[in-house]
Amino acid sequence: MKALRELNGQLERQLRLQSYPLAIRLLESEGEIPPTALRPLRDLGHHLSTCQAFAISRREGLMVAELKEDMWCPEPAIGYGLEPPPSFFLEGHNRYPRDVATLEAGATWASREFPRLEPGRYMGVLSAPLASASYMPHVVVIYCNTAQLTILLLGIAYRDGLDVEARLSGHAACVYSVVPTMKTGRCWVSLPCMGDRARAMAGDDEIIFTLPPEDAGDLLRGLRHIEKTRRIPFRRSMQPEYDLLEDYEKMAKMLGIIGEGEDRSS
Repeated sequence: MKALRELNGQLERQLRLQSYPLAIRLLESEGEIPPTALRPLRDLGHHLSTCQAFAISRREGLMVAELKEDMWCPEPAIGYGLEPPPSFFLEGHNRYPRDVATLEAGATWASREFPRLEPGRYMGVLSAPLASASYMPHVVVIYCNTAQLTILLLGIAYRDGLDVEARLSGHAACVYSVVPTMKTGRCWVSLPCMGDRARAMAGDDEIIFTLPPEDAGDLLRGLRHIEKTRRIPFRRSMQPEYDLLEDYEKMAKMLGIIGEGEDRSS
């Protein structure tokens, strides 16, 4: 948690995020719910889609706990393994005919593409700003723009040079931003879905970066290192034949892009 707290401060200062990084934890029992957590049905008198619960946490700074009875959209109930997927879902009706050509295409997505946890372990989901979360999250979810994502990608690659994977879909951002990282233990990139945009006010410039908590220290070290030279807002120019970094100039000469007598390094 100490590394997560330090990382949160670094993120908010270095990236200038427009909403709070989220601490997301899937719940195995109702006893895990902190007493101060907002329960939609009990406290608000209505259900919320999980993207809306996440939006309340990341924009209003509140802790929100959703069990199945608090949810409105069925996709997280299936994706988090709160319930087994109904045959109607697996047959493809969730996608056909609204946004795929055939029922078979819908079934392919539901059975092969849609990330799911095995049913039976979890019963709900807890979200809160990372800065104030009193629990260890399963994942840290960061809504950011593409400039901020670039910094995050550079920061996490500082450790081992590995790129971050992405699983991009127009559906179920609350699932795609949580389940793949829980299953793989790796950072992930996903997109706000149509529901997240239409019902939870995700911005058209937003993208989602997910971090496993055990990588918090590595990302923190990477961000601190690249902060010396990589800053938001980025400097921009359209100058042709601009000065190259020394290693780039060497490679350009090796490739024959720049003649041996030319000097384009800075």
